[in-house]
Amino acid sequence: MSDDAFLYTRAAVAAGRAVFESVLQDPTVFEPYATNLIWAESLLYTPDRAYKRITGEEWDRNTRYSDESCSKTEGWAD
Repeated sequence: MSDDAFLYTRAAVAAGRAVFESVLQDPTVFEPYATNLIWAESLLYTPDRAYKRITGEEWDRNTRYSDESCSKTEGWAD
């Protein structure tokens, strides 16, 4: 799985509590979220779209945390 695919797949948690709990019971339920059938990439842009809808302006955001996979290197094992 690519870094991007991993990132988008992590966003699948937004499918809701019922899906989350069903994956805990049967991990194969998660398969569609990791096989290009259901990617939640668009959720990453929800705050940007909401900001524009409310203000009419683009959000020039800078955050101290990156949403990119592999960006938190301090947590990696040596």
